[in-house]
Amino acid sequence: MIIDVHAHAGPWFFSTDVGTVDVNIRLMDRYGIDLQIVSASEAVTYDMVSGNRWMAQALAEQPRLLGYIVINPNELNEAERELERYADTKRFVGVKIHTTYPALPLTSTATREALGMAADAGLPVLVHTWDDSVLSLVDVLEQHPRLRVIAGHMGGPAWRTAVEAAVRADRLYLEPCCSVTDRDRFRHALDRVPVEQVLFGTDSTLVDPAIALGVVMDAELSEDEYEHVMWRNAADLFGIPV
Repeated sequence: MIIDVHAHAGPWFFSTDVGTVDVNIRLMDRYGIDLQIVSASEAVTYDMVSGNRWMAQALAEQPRLLGYIVINPNELNEAERELERYADTKRFVGVKIHTTYPALPLTSTATREALGMAADAGLPVLVHTWDDSVLSLVDVLEQHPRLRVIAGHMGGPAWRTAVEAAVRADRLYLEPCCSVTDRDRFRHALDRVPVEQVLFGTDSTLVDPAIALGVVMDAELSEDEYEHVMWRNAADLFGIPV
């Protein structure tokens, strides 16, 4: 079984084939991915409310997809209403916070407040991480005992820092999808972080899942590592019955 915890749905400005959820399903079928947790591209890049509404409608029609409620730290009052609107629907199982498109770093007060709101909602949070600020998540987790955070892209080029952060915080999960595949990056994480804190993600449909699956193959996971990384940890974290 494979659960992909980092994917997108809807149009994006990349040159890949993106658009409707049919593209997600076609790629899932091609690579043997059973379930995928997605966020609406529109909500990430442009309009949080409209994007989440579109996502809710798409999720109602496609049982193999589960959703992230996207919240924008620039609009905290509206973000709180979005959490109230969707947190109990059972089709949204997490929260997504991007840092690039809202132009607010992980260390900003607004992003920290948004993370606190997600903690109060009781949902895991996928955060876009792409530099050494990923280490600041350790302090945020200490401030919010209910918070569980996934470091999306595993810090990107700062992946060694992300590993250091995950070693220090047992509620920080690593999700390593990345268009840049440094050699031994994934094995470096698996050899240092408890396997229960490592997840599988693809960044589909912005990036072909073949890249993430190739990284897994290159890391030569043991049978136990494969089971935890590819589905068991995600099922436990998001409360997905399997």
